[in-house]
Amino acid sequence: MIMSQDRPFKVLGIQQIAIGGPSKDRLKTLWVDKLGLAVTGNFVSERENVDEDICAMGAGPFKVEVDLMQPLDPEKKPAVHTTPLNHVGLWIDDLAKAVEWLTAQGVRFAPGGIRKGAAGFDICFLHPKASDEFPIGGEGVLIELVQAPPEVIAAFKQQGA
Repeated sequence: MIMSQDRPFKVLGIQQIAIGGPSKDRLKTLWVDKLGLAVTGNFVSERENVDEDICAMGAGPFKVEVDLMQPLDPEKKPAVHTTPLNHVGLWIDDLAKAVEWLTAQGVRFAPGGIRKGAAGFDICFLHPKASDEFPIGGEGVLIELVQAPPEVIAAFKQQGA
């Protein structure tokens, strides 16, 4: 196993927080109406069983996306309105290297591999649970790794991150 000081990638910051519930309207009452986040888009996917409003706080490369999700069909999987599909997204400077290195370290990834996410960035997910084959998981938290675009990488370098 490679030691952590040899890690070939950096976590730059939080890219998103995703919150699922039975109704986006109830989530929007808190996050948009009361806390003042702006709705910046919508994403619907039958394959992922999700209807989500994409909201934002902050600006520029330090903007954090807050996804308010409801299932298209509450009886189908994935169940975006249950706790395991609530997740945090992390900006990664080199997603492919991160996946390769973390896999070699025994980290379990959710099915689907690296793919385009709702916001257009390449993403993949760390599984919330470990397995015999991959003994490191998210300890109950689904973690989305998100390929940071060049402007985000540059901004974090400028900040000394």
